Amino acid sequence: MGKRLIIATVLLSGLLAACATAPVQEMSDARQALLAAREAGAATRAPQIYSRAEALMQRAEDQLSVGGYASAKKLAEEAKKAAQEARDKALVR
Repeated sequence: MGKRLIIATVLLSGLLAACATAPVQEMSDARQALLAAREAGAATRAPQIYSRAEALMQRAEDQLSVGGYASAKKLAEEAKKAAQEARDKALVR
């Protein structure tokens, strides 16, 4: 029984460590999407969606700074989608 407990503890620790990694790629992707949207003129051509993307990115950065990696990842993914939408709308007009 002791051996199983040790194995379970090691596996659980590994899973927790995997969940606790900073969402570096997601944050970078969201920043790049925001930059592309800004360069496409989304701040003036699709201001509501662009502002939403910026707000989501700020919340993601706030979560990242306090170690809320799961929340930061989700928010960064949402920011990326909103920025892409803003960019697409800016380019259509």
